[in-house]
Amino acid sequence: MLGDSKAFSGIGVDDLEAARRFYGDTLGQRVEVFDEANGLLGLHLAGDRQVLIYLSPDMTPARYTMLNFPVDDVDAAVEWLSGRGMTFERYEGMPQEPNGVMKAGGPHIAWFKDPAGNTLSVSGIDILIGGA
Repeated sequence: MLGDSKAFSGIGVDDLEAARRFYGDTLGQRVEVFDEANGLLGLHLAGDRQVLIYLSPDMTPARYTMLNFPVDDVDAAVEWLSGRGMTFERYEGMPQEPNGVMKAGGPHIAWFKDPAGNTLSVSGIDILIGGA
């Protein structure tokens, strides 16, 4: 029954306008206001995929990565995002480079947060579309 459903993910945020600016202006993604009165935005990702961004004033950010952006060059993506004001997360016990990129033990990856505290990443992992 659900095998042909065009499922989508959702990310809760506590400030819809801050999320719109962050995902649209800072990350350069296409963001559409679906229903402002009910706090719904659509994040249009490459490959005709969408993520619902919804207002959840009492939300608590997840302790895991909510959204991964596969890129060909993680260091270049980190440099670009840093130039747009992003800072990168540091995790105890993870061998990260000075710019925040972890290169040991698998594909390169770096984590950062949206204004609501949700963790996102840029990474060399691209399991879904066969290339960044």
